[in-house]
Amino acid sequence: MKEWIEYLSIVEEANSFKNRIRTYIKDRNDLMGVGGQKNSPPYTQKMTSKVTFDKQLQEIAVDAEGFKIHDTLEQKIWSGEELKPDIRERLIKIVEDFVDGLPINVEVKDITLTGSLANYNWSRYSDVDLHVIVDFDSIDENTDLVKGFFDAQRARWNERHDIKMHGYDVEIYVENDKEEHLSTGVYSIMNDNWLVHPERIERTVDLETAKKKAEDFDDRLQKIKDLYQDNEYQKVLDQVDRLKQKIRDMRSAGLESEEMEYSPENIAFKLLRRSSILNKLTKLKYNAYDDLRSMEQE
Repeated sequence: MKEWIEYLSIVEEANSFKNRIRTYIKDRNDLMGVGGQKNSPPYTQKMTSKVTFDKQLQEIAVDAEGFKIHDTLEQKIWSGEELKPDIRERLIKIVEDFVDGLPINVEVKDITLTGSLANYNWSRYSDVDLHVIVDFDSIDENTDLVKGFFDAQRARWNERHDIKMHGYDVEIYVENDKEEHLSTGVYSIMNDNWLVHPERIERTVDLETAKKKAEDFDDRLQKIKDLYQDNEYQKVLDQVDRLKQKIRDMRSAGLESEEMEYSPENIAFKLLRRSSILNKLTKLKYNAYDDLRSMEQE
């Protein structure tokens, strides 16, 4: 616990650090942490170029192949329904390296594989979602602070490394062992067995409804761009936060519905993620913040 206490003292000395963590949790975890987007935590690194204001997309592109239900799991990763031994060993080693690089001692309860690569709806857009299961309470009673710490650490790791398994990006997440996971496919890499066995169910994905929902958010993005052009930087910050919250709420509602991953709300989220609109929102926030705090040289 010595390392953790030292970490807490650093947090207390750097008054802005907690705010960065909270902003990071809100901006990155639900929106950018899923799907392998590669952006630095808010307000810690200036963007290399300003956001452009051309029409983001004439319409949201829908790749029907990206939502296909396959007959088998991805056989580059799986041997039947068992994780390939060499893949399993490599993923465990990646987590070991990640944990060894942390500034505190962490006991890993489990390592799980979730997401579309642990299900029948995998596609070329899939990631290897590697979840490191940890007891947050054993580190500190302030679990929000612990989550912020791990979010920052795993973001740094994902930024610095570009690891792929047969073409699929490996993305690390740190998950509280008390957190409920809504995925319909969860595989324990440590124990080499299924915790939640996926079922192949032929589903009709309502792409048209999902597309309309995604296009509605695209329209709202254009209005926020107009605010930026009018130098309404504080309004941009407020509107981006509000829009991202709406996107988070939409996805949460979809995952909690009977259709779960196949709900129009969750599919709309995937369309937004694939079309770079989420990345555009984040850049708008970075740039608005920078411009709001800057002074022109006289």
